[in-house]
This record gives sequence, C-alpha cells and structure tokens, in this order.
Amino acid sequence: MEVVRDFDGLQHLGKRFSLAIGVFDGVHRGHQSVIQAAMEDARACGGQAAVMTFDPHPMRVLAPDRAPLLLTSTPHKLELIEKLGVTVCLLIEFNRSFADTTAEAFVEMVATRTPDLQTICVGSRFHFGHDRKGNAALLRSMSARHGFRLHELPSLTLEGETISSTSVRKLVTVGDLEKAARMLGRPFSILGTVVPGDALGRTLGYPTANLNRHNEVAPPNGVYAVRARIGDGLRPGLVNIGLRPTVKSGEMTPLTELHVLDFSGDLYGADIEVFFIARLRDEKKFASLDDLRAQIQRDEHAARRLLA
Repeated sequence: MEVVRDFDGLQHLGKRFSLAIGVFDGVHRGHQSVIQAAMEDARACGGQAAVMTFDPHPMRVLAPDRAPLLLTSTPHKLELIEKLGVTVCLLIEFNRSFADTTAEAFVEMVATRTPDLQTICVGSRFHFGHDRKGNAALLRSMSARHGFRLHELPSLTLEGETISSTSVRKLVTVGDLEKAARMLGRPFSILGTVVPGDALGRTLGYPTANLNRHNEVAPPNGVYAVRARIGDGLRPGLVNIGLRPTVKSGEMTPLTELHVLDFSGDLYGADIEVFFIARLRDEKKFASLDDLRAQIQRDEHAARRLLA
C-alpha cells in the first residue's frame, strides 16, 4: 500500500477516487464497512479507493489528558487497512494548525485537492473540523456544489451495543476477547518489536521474545494461547503478560513475553503481530522454578489443544 502524507501525493495517480475518511483506531467491523464501501464505489466507477486517516489520534492534540489508549499504533493501523485491499492511504498529520481548520474549509480542501473525487464514505458518527462541528449532514449539503457523492454508513451493532473503538477497548481491558473479536471481525492483536530481555525463559526451557508493544491497550495480566505472525506465516504460541512474580521481584511494568511453539531462530528486531485466541490462566507466583516449569508445560499442552 502506498502511503502519502499530503494531497499532492495523490496527484500523480490520475484516478477517479472514492475516499473513506476516519480515525479508524482498531479497524473494527464498523471501520471496515466504511472502507469496503469506498472500494465498492471505486469499482462501480472504474476508479480507485483511498483511505484518509490521521496521525496522531486527534484527541492527543485536542485533549491529551482525555485521549484514549490506542488499540492500534499508526503502523499497525496501516497494516490492517492494507489487508482489506486498499492500495493508497493519505496519512494526514493532525496538529494544532490542522485542528483549527473549520469543517467547511476541510470539505473544501478535500474536494478541491483530491483529483476527480467521486465519493466520500464516512460513518454516521464521524465528526471533523474545528470543535467537531462537521458531520455527514454538512458533507451532504456541500456535495452537490463540489461534485462528489456522500456515502454514509450506519453504525453496526452487536447484541444491541454499537460497535466502536471505545467498546472494543473496554472489552479487551476486562478480558472479554471473544466479544472483542466479534466486534473487530478478527482476534484482537498487538504489534510489537522484539527487544533484548534477560533470557530467563531459556533457563526454563521456554525461550521467549520480549515484545515492545506498539499499541497501548492489552488484555489483563495472565497467560494466553496465541497465534504469532512471523514474516508471512502464523505460528502457535504462548504469551505471558505480567510482572513475573516467580522469577523477578519488584517488577513494576508488565512485560509481554512470547514463546513460539516449535520454533528456533533469532527474532531480535523483528516486528511480530500476536493474535490472542484464548486466556489460559491468571499470572501467579509459584513456590519454585520447577513448579513454574511444570505449569508452563501444562500451558503448552492446553495451547496446542486450543490451536490445533
């Protein structure tokens, strides 16, 4: 997927455009419906679909003290958007100057600087412009003047609850991974970079990759059966999120440690996406390393059964 940083980056493409616009943190099923609508509209007019999103999350600029924890970092979000089949993404830097743009000026900018704009696709809850005064109604009122069509997508619901980034955050935080997956349309995942650790896992016969998580939302501390995307393949594994009370005392920040089943190799520096399939148990302190090793063996057997 080609990522451009300003509207000029679209000029050389010479295509009719259907543009999906949104923050898209988590790229959940509601976000996917907006992006897929843009792709369908593009196919109907023989054009190209593009996604317009923002970095950082607008709330980081507008109200940092109330900004939500991120489900996806920007690189992770871009990967998820690309997996939907999108080939072009316009990534706008959201800064104070951009935040001061009026809603009307934002529409003027999009309409005049996007070549041959055919359709704008947004969710019904999308707001934009200074003081969030812009919405789908404003887009519709300005569409005829600028020659584009508005495609407004209704919010999706699950069991009577609106599918939203806020809802997914709450579900992951309390450990309801099954419902979170149903809202996301895939298992909840984190993207992380493997960084050096203290190699304690090797002494137990279970070497781990210490993940520096890119996102900020994580399930509760505990042990999980996971699938890890390493390169182009998915591998079964175990993840421990926690403070390692048996082998390390005084740990203050939870670590995310991945053991990949039936794998040997150097993962340092690699970016790995970890999909959380099921929670196996709480983290606990064991009386000895032998007891801990025996429990990890039981965790491994449970994970193999779940992931088979």
